[in-house]
Amino acid sequence: TEFCDMGSAYAALPERLKVLIEDLQAEHSIVHSRGLVDPTVLTEAQKAETPPDRQRLVRINPINGRRALYIGAHASHIVGWPLEKGRALLAELTELGTRPEFRLSHAWREGDLIVWDNRCV
Repeated sequence: TEFCDMGSAYAALPERLKVLIEDLQAEHSIVHSRGLVDPTVLTEAQKAETPPDRQRLVRINPINGRRALYIGAHASHIVGWPLEKGRALLAELTELGTRPEFRLSHAWREGDLIVWDNRCV
């Protein structure tokens, strides 16, 4: 199991990217992420039951105010941007956010328990 620290990834962004993404939203869709692996995995009924959702690219932790990237396989595109341009930005952010210095890998053993803050991984 791997977790990526998206708070540290955000902090490492060049200032130009921080400014660019501050108010952007991505459309997140399970249909998109599952379709990357196998476009036939979801039925038309399942697709209809899981509409996309818009989320900001930058989340702010309400407790400590720390910013974090909110990206992943569900992020299909940037709202209001040309499709390919938005996907290129998402790919750039994903590449940065999944660099080794932001990843924690865990090899499970019996009795292990991991707790994480889902707002920043």
